[in-house]
Formats: sequence, structure tokens, C-alpha cells
Amino acid sequence: MKLEYKIPYRIERGEQTNFSPLFIRIISQGGKQMEKDIKKLISQMTLEEKASLCSGLDFWHTKPIERLGIPSIRMSDGPHGLRKEETMFSKTVPATCFPTAVTIAASWDKLLAEKMGKAIGEECQAENVQILLGPGINMKRSPLCGRNFEYYSEDPILAGELAAHFIKGVQSQGVGTSLKHFAANNQEHRRLTVDAIIDERTLREIYLTAFEKAVKEAKPWTVMCSYNKVNGTYASENEFLLTKVLREEWGFEGFVVSDWGAVNDRVKGLAAGLDLQMPYDGGNGDKKIIEAVKSGKLPEEVLDRAVERILKIVFKAIENKKENATYDKEAHHKLAREIARECFVLLKNENNILPLKKEGKIALIGAFAKKPQIQGGGSAHVNPTRVDDAVEEIKKLVGDKVEILYADGYHIEKDDVDEKLIEEAKEIAKKADVVVIFAGLPERYESEGFDRPHMKMPESHNRLIEEVAKVNSNLVVVLSNGAPIEMPWVDKPKAILETYRGGQAWGGAVADVLFGVVNPSGKLPESFPKKLSDNPSYLFFPGEDDRSEYREGIFIGYRYYDKKEMEVLFPFGYGLSYTTFEYSDLKLDKKEMKDDEVLKVSVKVKNTGKVKGKEIVQLYVRDVKSNYIRPEKELKGFEKVELEPGEEKEVVFYLDKRAFAFYNIDIKDWYVEDGEFEILIGKSSRDIVLKDKVFVKSTTKIKRHYHINSTIGDIMSDPEASAKFKHILEQFASAFPAFSSEEAIMNFAEMMKYMPLRNLIHFGQGKFTEEMLENLLKEINS
Repeated sequence: MKLEYKIPYRIERGEQTNFSPLFIRIISQGGKQMEKDIKKLISQMTLEEKASLCSGLDFWHTKPIERLGIPSIRMSDGPHGLRKEETMFSKTVPATCFPTAVTIAASWDKLLAEKMGKAIGEECQAENVQILLGPGINMKRSPLCGRNFEYYSEDPILAGELAAHFIKGVQSQGVGTSLKHFAANNQEHRRLTVDAIIDERTLREIYLTAFEKAVKEAKPWTVMCSYNKVNGTYASENEFLLTKVLREEWGFEGFVVSDWGAVNDRVKGLAAGLDLQMPYDGGNGDKKIIEAVKSGKLPEEVLDRAVERILKIVFKAIENKKENATYDKEAHHKLAREIARECFVLLKNENNILPLKKEGKIALIGAFAKKPQIQGGGSAHVNPTRVDDAVEEIKKLVGDKVEILYADGYHIEKDDVDEKLIEEAKEIAKKADVVVIFAGLPERYESEGFDRPHMKMPESHNRLIEEVAKVNSNLVVVLSNGAPIEMPWVDKPKAILETYRGGQAWGGAVADVLFGVVNPSGKLPESFPKKLSDNPSYLFFPGEDDRSEYREGIFIGYRYYDKKEMEVLFPFGYGLSYTTFEYSDLKLDKKEMKDDEVLKVSVKVKNTGKVKGKEIVQLYVRDVKSNYIRPEKELKGFEKVELEPGEEKEVVFYLDKRAFAFYNIDIKDWYVEDGEFEILIGKSSRDIVLKDKVFVKSTTKIKRHYHINSTIGDIMSDPEASAKFKHILEQFASAFPAFSSEEAIMNFAEMMKYMPLRNLIHFGQGKFTEEMLENLLKEINS
């Protein structure tokens, strides 16, 4: 039976409610007393009641226990806006459709992400939703992933920072979040069964780092496991991920919920750290848990621990419930517009054609201008409270100062080229002083459940741009898409504005940027390759049958393109402005440091143009010389700063050990190799404007173990081992008159550096024995 509770925002002791006295005490006490009381509550439950709490009541609610006054709480989708269904697959309630994750990532604005999260949290309170299922934080490994529009970036630092601030915003309103999809959910193709095969270093550095940052900094109430396997084990029963990494290493204290239908083996999942199975499966999972406990297969304390985690969040949600909460729909729509216009990326602006002047005739061409493609499909799809189109918003902005012409140019619902529509568009374009074409990917191209087959726009969009460019050179292209696209026409327009998936206020935001009401300040959160085959995952994506091997390793996105020195269409971190910026006075507070110290980096940035603008200062770190495979550079910090014309500000970064470290699989930890590191300040990953160096000394010494097949070069590269080995080398060389001098001996060592130690016996003419080798190994390994 579903229970309905009327719950005040705060429950004080003695207040009349329908909760049990123990329940009221639990949410009133908090802290260690709360933990004791939860344990006491669990001790009063039957085995059947405990098992029941570990699965859903229906599609969206947790189960209540009426006997103990434990209520149900509600979860709903919504990484960029609340998606609340009344019943499974029913129409969702109206909510503000904010820009999608990749769009907000293009803003590189942490506080903006937090502001958006706060607004969505308010809407959750108004709709009686206690946990928002988001944000999605998976890496954009391939441009083809169908859910790329609802993921932030190809870079884990950018994704992790923005996700952390979004979570803080939502949870500031007393609403929990569910960080997803943990982990390696980087494709939709066979996503429920595919096995992501990833080496541990790549997993740690690329696919777990964003989760780690968000968990440690923002403390989400819940984490959602992904559908796929990771290295042979389903994420829903992966003890390495759910217990060792998430809880033991990162200190996660909430509960883990399955993605909807992700459970493979309920008992194995519970043992591994999966607390809540969603949705309700008819009681099958509960029955298996009960049987496993009764048979001794599953210790009851494992079940108790999961119930305790779930109850802590249930109590937190009830304590923070705001009765009769509302939100201002108009204010949120206005906020959606303010956010969107901070995210648009100006990719090209020849002859400063933008911002447009409020004069003459302007042709707006492309059906997207009237029917905006504001989001993608699937569980993130929001029922917007309203949608602004570009044509009407531009008309409002320019008034009667500009004659606006319009043509569809193509059909949204099909990709076929319609020659009649193109001819109409060309005739309109001939009459205009400036043409703005709206193109990109229809929403049906990007959705949960399937991946894109290619990186191309519909041919009708490409042809439209090519043909209109023949009759009017003053051409601006406005793009709507959730991931990189190929642009065979890139040389034709004078300006290109990437708007990604801009949410319900996209039309007004486009008008604001095109006409200079605001200065575009977005930068790409991902690289745009020239063609799909340039992407590092191209040969391996999406894999064979149920096996997807991440053979490109740590080299995804700009890490690959920059290391290969490969030409791209537009690089990671790239974006233009209506003003100009200059950087100066890069300072490091030390030139040498140990890896347990913090490096302070400061740099000045100045607006040297004539209009106010915002610049995104990007800090990359490069290991100058390493014995390990490392990217050319890696993003380690970023800040967005607003500047009036002529204004200058100082931006400060603090870099700790992780800024210089890589994950060393031999020691199973983050490791900094002694040496010089370049601190690079850039406008993008390809436009580095300032650099300096710091020498970092490791506080972790890796003790190598040597054996008979260790090489001479291995020994000689280790100062301590080399000192012990030198007299052996001299003894060996003495058998050969040509190696009489110390220089000759060292030359010999260089020549023979790849020779294993056992060969000293083979070539030593009896002067180096097995016993001598054994003694040497004992000495250098001691």
C-alpha cells in the first residue's frame, strides 16, 4: 500500500505527526545518536521488511514500512530539468528545460552550474521529488554516443568540477542527487550487456576521476551504477567499484541505486555494495535476498548495512522536505535564457560580421529557427514550461528597425533534400544583407538507447548551407547539436555559432548573442575532429558483440590529438569573443617543491577590446620528461573571469599532488615522478600563451625488485642499484681488454643496456658465476 504523508519542513520533538516516536527522534537528533537510533529501528524489523527496503515500491518510489512509520520517498529523472512522470511512461509534468550538460560545460562556469542546480532543486521541492537522477558525468569517448548531449566533456577535470557544483546547487535545496552512470557508460550500443574492457590506469585517470571529484567535493546523496560490465563484472555487482573505490577510497556515505533494470544478480549485487534495486520487480529480488540470508549465503549484517544507508537518506529527505513549496516559472525561464547565452561558442567570426547590426534585411533560414531542437531524447527529456523560437525572439529584439525574412530550407522530420525549399531559401537570401542559417542535428539523432552511425548533419542541412553561400557571402551559421559534427562547408560562412542543446529559452539567448546584447564567452568542452576516423576510439567503438575494448587508453579527446600533433576542426577549450584578451605576469610561488606541497600559480588577464567580456583561463600541466607514457598536456584548472574594457584581473590556481601525478599500477596509487613540469596557461589546448617550469620531487620511492631477467639498463637507471652494480660491471669488463677505461666500461654498459643480467654469466668467460649473480640480487634488493 502506498502511504501518503503530510510532512513539515522540519519535525521538532513533540509535534503531532503520523510517524513513530523513534522515527521522529531519528530525524531530530542527527549525528551519532541518529546512527544508533537507525540501528535500533533496523533491529525491530523482520528479515522480510529489511529485504523489502532494498527494492522499489513502483517505478519511482522507495518502499515504506507502515508498521514502523517509515515513509516512501520519490526519485525522478532530470539532469537538465525535472522529468516527473505520474505513472510509468506517462506524460511528464511541465518543468523548466535548462541547457543540457554539454551546453553548460561549454560555459566553463562552475557558479552557473550551481545556480542551475539550485533552480532544479526548487522545482523538485515543488513537485515533491526527493532525489534527482543526475547529473550524468560519463566521458565523451566517442562523438557518436547517443547520450553525449547529457554528458559534460571529454575531460574529467572539467566534467568533475561542473558536476560537483551542480550537485551542490541541487542539494542546497534539500533535494538529493544521484551521480551517474558509475562507471564507463560511454556508449548506448548494447549498453545493458556490453563489457567495457579498460586497463586500470586508464580507468582511474579518465573514467573515474570526474566521479571521484564530484563525490569528494559535493557528497551526492546517492550514486547510480551503470548497466554495463566493467572488466568482466557487471557494474551492479562490481565490488571493486562499489565498495573498494567508491566507499573505502573516496569515503562515499550515501546509497548506491541501480540504473533502472541494471541488476543482474541481486544477491551478488547486495554483497558488492548495491543497496537499492529499481524499479519494483514484483518482489523477485527481495525473495532472493531473504533466501540467501536464511541459507547463510549472505550475512545478515550485509543486508543491515544496506538498509542503514537507505534509511539515512530517507530521513535526510524527509527532514528537508518543504511543505507547499512553489517556484516562479517566469523567473526560471529567464534564468534558462541567462544560462544558455553564457554557453554558446563562437567558432568563427570573419570581418567581425557578428554582432549583427539592427538595420537592413536579415534572412533567417532553417526550420530549427521556428522549431528549436533544445534537448535530446530518452530519460532526460523534459516537458518544457514554454519554448522560445529564434524568429520571434529576434523580431522582438530588433523591432521595426530590421526587415526579417524567413524560409524553412529543409524538413525537420526527414533528411531528404527538398530542392523546392532550397530554391525558396536562395531567393530569400538574395534579397538579404545578412543570412543566418539554423542547422545541426534533429533531436531524433541524439537519444538514450542508440548511438549515432556517423558525425554528419542531415544532407539537407549541408546542401542548404552550400547553396545559400553561393548567393550571399554574408552568411552566419547557428548550430544545434549535442556532440561534434563534420563541417564540409566550414570555409563558406563568415561566422559559426555553436549553441549545442540550449534548453527552452534558446531562441532568446540566440537573439541576445547574435545582436551583441551579451558577448559570447563559451569554449568547447570537447575537441571537434575533422572527420570521424580521426577520433582515437574510431577503430574500437562500439566494439564486437558484448565486448568494447578501450584500446586508446588514456588518449581520448585532446590528449590524443595534441600528442599526435593532429590537425582538428576546432580544438578543446576553443572559443572566440567580441573583444580581445591579453595574458601576462605568470608567477609560480616556488620553483622547486615536494609532491606533498601545494603550488600557487597566478596570472593576469586583461580585456584589450572595446566591450565587456568573459574569458576562460585554462591551466594545463606537462611532464617535460617522463619514463612513463603521458599526454602532451592535461587540464588541471580553469576559471572564468568577467572584465570591462581595459580592466585587468589576477587569476589564482592552487595545484596539489594530483596535478602532477599519474596512476601507477605497480604501487596501485597516484605517483609523481621526479622532474620538471611545465605550467601552461592557454586560451585553448592549442593556444598556449604563457608557460613556466617547476621541479617536483616525489615523496614516494618505488622500490623495484630485480631478478635475473632485469636488464643492465634497468640497474643503471637506478642510482642506488647502479652504485652496487658498478664493481660487478668492472669485473665483467676486465675479461675484455678493450674495456679497460671507465669511459669504455660505461659505453659498454650503454651498448648492452637491454641485455638481461643472466647474460653476464653466459658471456663472462667464467669470471661471473650464478652464485655471484644471486649475491648481487640479494644486495641490490635488500
